[in-house]
Amino acid sequence: MSPDPPRSDPERVLIVEDDAATRLGLAELVRAWGYETAEAASGEEALQRLGPFHPSIVVSDLVMPGMSGLDLLRELKDQLGDLAVVILTAQGSVDTAVAAIKDGAYDYLTKPVDPQRLRILLEKIAERQATRREVQGLRRQLREQGRFGRLVGHNSGMRRVYRVIEQAAPTAASVLVSGESGTGKELVAQTIHELSPRAAQPYVAINCAAIPEALLESEIFGHEKGAFTGAYDRRLGCFEQAHRGTLFLDEIAEMAPAMQVKLLRVLQERKFRRLGGRDEQAVDVRVLAATNSQPQEAVKSGALREDLFYRLNVFTIELPPLRERLDDVPLLVQAFLEEFNARNNKAVRVVEPDALRALEGYAWPGNVRELRNVIERATILAEGDAIELRHLPATLAATSGSSLRTLSLAPGTTVEEAERRLILLTLEHTGNNKTRAAEILGISLKTLHNKLNRFKEESRDE
Repeated sequence: MSPDPPRSDPERVLIVEDDAATRLGLAELVRAWGYETAEAASGEEALQRLGPFHPSIVVSDLVMPGMSGLDLLRELKDQLGDLAVVILTAQGSVDTAVAAIKDGAYDYLTKPVDPQRLRILLEKIAERQATRREVQGLRRQLREQGRFGRLVGHNSGMRRVYRVIEQAAPTAASVLVSGESGTGKELVAQTIHELSPRAAQPYVAINCAAIPEALLESEIFGHEKGAFTGAYDRRLGCFEQAHRGTLFLDEIAEMAPAMQVKLLRVLQERKFRRLGGRDEQAVDVRVLAATNSQPQEAVKSGALREDLFYRLNVFTIELPPLRERLDDVPLLVQAFLEEFNARNNKAVRVVEPDALRALEGYAWPGNVRELRNVIERATILAEGDAIELRHLPATLAATSGSSLRTLSLAPGTTVEEAERRLILLTLEHTGNNKTRAAEILGISLKTLHNKLNRFKEESRDE
């Protein structure tokens, strides 16, 4: 078997085995697959090799003189976040190997080792380690720059989004993203894809609302030559284009019910048939979906089939509108300045204070997309290195930060009345999103409901 070409950034594998022939054979095999290897004849020697070699994977025999593989695993317990341990065991010691997994081992293989199984296992671990390093890098980026991959923001609502992305990305599970138009749903889908084991495979996106119903089936599943008038050649649909990768279906609730049934079948059976075709095609695609509407409301109204909703809704991500994270506006502005300076050969470095106040005080009905367009226009209009108030659209410049209602209290206002006004104003600001309002007010959702019920009772008594 000819060796694989060298990996650009190979994982380091430490082989721990007291039998010299087995140890050398495994090291040679793993090295031929493109990994860097080191060897240790005992658990004690393995601990000595860790520092100089810095492996990301340890393949260790279970039964060895002195320190056993299980003892070694326990010594490595504090490092298992960055280190994957694979245990090699004889057939009669499988129960002990299972116990090792409970102690933190990644997996075990029985001896004699099946090379193909070992290779597949190492590839899975390498993918996992690469994803973990990517996430660690993104966490550093978030701490230092307020960015998480393609997404920008350090607001608590966005941090919740990042946590779900971290959990969902390494899996093959479907994800349903909801949020108002312009909040960045496709950026979430792209980030999930880029953090997944499918990152090197195709990412295909389609907007279900932008394609006429009569053409959507062909776009998604493809068609055979002669399937309908104008079908002069075979066409591959989105599922085939995204094979082994990720398919993003935007505006899923705009898809016709009959089409939703066909989509559900593909998600369940992983097979589909091209329009006009006879044979079913097997496909390996991870599906991410998004909707501008609240998914539960779309199900209630009949726009989204309930069975399809539950199939897609393994992970749920709800993107907050920009008006609920105005503290992220300066970060977003800086990111857009960098983008448009490069694109338009400009050198705009700052936003004047009065212009920034206007940007931070606007309600942004078009969300991040609207802000992006405003900054692109302002960057082009700016003559020097600063965006001024006059470079912003008239609607922003005229309000200069006053478009959001504020709370005014006259002397003599009771604490109870001030609290009532503040709660009602916050609910208006969040579009009656009680969960978000409770977060802004710094109280629990239960407390907010209790206060609103009290307000209703007091209103009836008046």
